[in-house]
Amino acid sequence: MNNHFFKCVYFDFLLCVMLLSSVATMAQQPYFSAEELPDAAYWLPAPPAPGSSQFMYDVSQYYWGKEQRLDTAKANKAIREAQYEVSDMARQFSVAFGMEISAQSTPAIYHLLDRSITTIRLSATKPKAAYMRIRPYAYFNEPTLVPEEEEELRTNGSYPSGHSVRGWGMALLLSEINPAAQNELLKLGYEWGQSRVIAGYHWQSDVDASRLLAAACYARLKTSKEFNDDMAAAKKEFEKLKSEQSN
Repeated sequence: MNNHFFKCVYFDFLLCVMLLSSVATMAQQPYFSAEELPDAAYWLPAPPAPGSSQFMYDVSQYYWGKEQRLDTAKANKAIREAQYEVSDMARQFSVAFGMEISAQSTPAIYHLLDRSITTIRLSATKPKAAYMRIRPYAYFNEPTLVPEEEEELRTNGSYPSGHSVRGWGMALLLSEINPAAQNELLKLGYEWGQSRVIAGYHWQSDVDASRLLAAACYARLKTSKEFNDDMAAAKKEFEKLKSEQSN
């Protein structure tokens, strides 16, 4: 009897673990596959060719970024914004959003961000592979603000910027949930991309292209019923928490 009891308890425990694991996996599934997203290798122009006037602008922005590193606050900000996990981004966007964002405190909002950013970042896959643009720090053979990532990203295409597409995507998502904070959120989303120039990891044209790509993906997300349902749940959660804060 006791053995049977413990076997049942153990089976129930394993079943719960499997269910929780399944839910966690579902939360990370993109709304669309890379094949279903706008093909940036088709509609975005190729990155500026070395020697062109557009490339000269990229070079001047690279030196602008190096100058910004002399400002300790801007340098530290660029280092912080080298984070790309949704949990880290959510924490850094919380101040501009006006509310703590996390899987624990805002589960519906976090779920939306997790799936949406997972989707949006896929859009950079094709153009990165198509162009395999050399990164500025590799081009100039100079150090960056985040040296521990240099070796890994040296062979990862620079165009467009995966960090920037995430940052601008995050700003767009949170601006829809909390329109009153849109100016602060969009400012942070813009600066998130500029931090990649300051850090030495991306050319300015990489970052500019990423903002267009994030906006195009956002339009695609709006065609998904699952996304719209999740967005409605996120807005409902935000309004409830905002009401509780004001009481």
